[in-house]
Amino acid sequence: MSKKKKSNFKNREGVVYSTNPDFNYFENIPELATTLPNEEQNLFVRLDKKHRGGKIVTLIEGFVGSQDDLKELGKMLKSRCGVGGSQKDGEILIQGDFKEKIYQILLEKNYRVKKSG
Repeated sequence: MSKKKKSNFKNREGVVYSTNPDFNYFENIPELATTLPNEEQNLFVRLDKKHRGGKIVTLIEGFVGSQDDLKELGKMLKSRCGVGGSQKDGEILIQGDFKEKIYQILLEKNYRVKKSG
């Protein structure tokens, strides 16, 4: 018995069955995001306390790139500030008021940074 290559039926769009043996399915595979160089990133650093029980957090917004690079940047900022936080949807959330410190760290890493709010 020969093994057939399994394909993911969920990624096929608009085709249920084909009798053509040479038919190739078009799969909807999301493209991997490429990360812009540090000099081309436009990041915004601001303080926020909405929906957080009155506690202040520092938000870094505007990151363009892959989720892995976002997590790496967030991990570096959290360790440099010595606090916790999270990264998702192009935003990095750092617990506490570290607006000035994060601004200086990002400038050292050659990011284009603006303070907002």
